[in-house]
Amino acid sequence: MAVYEIVFSPTGGTKKVSGFFTKPFCQESTYIDLSRRDIDFSAFSFSSADICIVSVPSYGGRVPDIAVTRLIQLKGNNARAVLVVAYGNRAYEDTLAELQDVMENAGFVCAAAIAAVAEHSIMRQFATGRPDAQDEKELASFAVKVHSKIGQEGVQDSLKLPGNHPYRTYNGVPLKPSADKSCQKCGACASECPAGAIPPDNPSVTDTGKCISCMRCISVCPQNARSLNKAMLAASSIKLKKACSGRKNNELFL
Repeated sequence: MAVYEIVFSPTGGTKKVSGFFTKPFCQESTYIDLSRRDIDFSAFSFSSADICIVSVPSYGGRVPDIAVTRLIQLKGNNARAVLVVAYGNRAYEDTLAELQDVMENAGFVCAAAIAAVAEHSIMRQFATGRPDAQDEKELASFAVKVHSKIGQEGVQDSLKLPGNHPYRTYNGVPLKPSADKSCQKCGACASECPAGAIPPDNPSVTDTGKCISCMRCISVCPQNARSLNKAMLAASSIKLKKACSGRKNNELFL
């Protein structure tokens, strides 16, 4: 049996959630980074003895399109999948249901699922610092329960997850990062952008049509030269304040 940790995590929150689950689940795993543009994901072929922990963020209650296009290239061959969705303390809506459909269509058997809270990638005042120590402890307990279920031979019950069909419509958000005069054109943002929305020959520019507002460019810029429009960010924060207030709980589905 081999364990694979398959993650789309532009700013690190989803990766942290995934790590808090994966490390107590098994001692060794192979990491596959879905944010990379230089990987041929169709080359990954799994077996029925393998376990894949698949972690994605929720963008507007959906799986990010880029993550979908890369996940559907994988060859599941009845490998068991543990689905992990990280969301910014608002709601994950149809993300788990969509992720289950994507993985089953790629030939995986979905054995368990988790919805966990991570710091909001755009408005970081929501769920600041999460996943925290309390989350780490809870995700570790989830790992024990999932490991126990997968270890039971003959467990073939279909996983029933919350979500709607058809999925909710998500057309992205108008918040797109841009560079200011302090940009040194080092190209770090261009090389790290999962969507290829920043031209390497002119990294101070953003292709807003390709940009998925993942905030990766902001997080990797060594000069802190990339940011969002402050007025638009403030307005969006006010709009989401009520929905993102209070501490949301992590959930386990077996």
